[in-house]
Amino acid sequence: MRSIVLVVPGHLGERTGGYLYDRRIVEGLRRLGSAVDVLELDASFPYPTPAALKQAADALAAVRAGTIAIVDSLALGAMPDLVTHEASRLRIVALVHLPLAAAYGLDRDTTARFEEGERRALRVAALVIVTGRAALPLIARYELTPDRVFVVEPGTDRAPLARGSLGQQLELLSVATLNPGKGHEWLLAALSAVPYREWRLTCAGSLTRNPETTDRVRTTIARLGLEDRVSLAGDLEGPALEACYHSADVFVLATRQETYGMAVAEALAHGLPVVATMTGAIPELVSDGAGLLVPVGDTPALVAALSRVLSDAGLRARLAEGARRMRDQLPTWEETSRRMAAALHSLATHG
Repeated sequence: MRSIVLVVPGHLGERTGGYLYDRRIVEGLRRLGSAVDVLELDASFPYPTPAALKQAADALAAVRAGTIAIVDSLALGAMPDLVTHEASRLRIVALVHLPLAAAYGLDRDTTARFEEGERRALRVAALVIVTGRAALPLIARYELTPDRVFVVEPGTDRAPLARGSLGQQLELLSVATLNPGKGHEWLLAALSAVPYREWRLTCAGSLTRNPETTDRVRTTIARLGLEDRVSLAGDLEGPALEACYHSADVFVLATRQETYGMAVAEALAHGLPVVATMTGAIPELVSDGAGLLVPVGDTPALVAALSRVLSDAGLRARLAEGARRMRDQLPTWEETSRRMAAALHSLATHG
């Protein structure tokens, strides 16, 4: 296979689902024998400064001709001129977690600008890889030929079953960066309306990537009088995050938009019952009686689902059994890496 470079804005070690996917793909491809370099662009993408675009141009110009350049979607559509220029000598692979133009909460002008940039960049990509089937209708506007589009969904690590809180007060866990699309304020409002009061919620996820959302969430916690029951733990990884999963009784995610749902898959890997929204691959993940799902934005349905799962120990036990059945069906990162390698091999062999 030709040499590979992953192009990603900011530091590859960032704690988001997209960056985790990118890291695991790099590790997996290397284990399979591929030479993979990482090119980290300025963190200002997808709103690059002129200096960031200049740095990206210099960095890509230094990549050897013929290299397979996997460009993360956070950067791809924000530099269409550069991608178009480099497509004449590099094999551009678009790695689309979520199209920029489809991100939740954008104004009309920003959406239009991102859509035009993505259209131009994807037009010259030799291959387009989406990380969830829910992204397919989102890129349909770009009229890509099906033979150039591959779905490579995330893997999930095998994990020990959660022990639970073992007390009267139930422990709820939500894992998501605090940004407008993850629904933290909606979740808090719903929880405040639940009659059952013996619960605590830990929200694990970055508090700094979108400070405006973090400020609103903190204001909401204070307004609803939930300071003693909601903890914003910030970015957690390794043993600290594992400890949260281990002591949790229920995983909750009021996300408004996903193309897959990696945090939900991770919760199922720990055998946790799930209350979440019907978006991305979550309906497929939370099947076989593993959780309760509600439509995005349906507050009465979310309040009802939370009320049921918090007040009914028998229901929680049945949902946990469903989660344990699903955990063995989750794809591994090794399987994901092999699918990615097969897609890239096809590109390297047949163009």
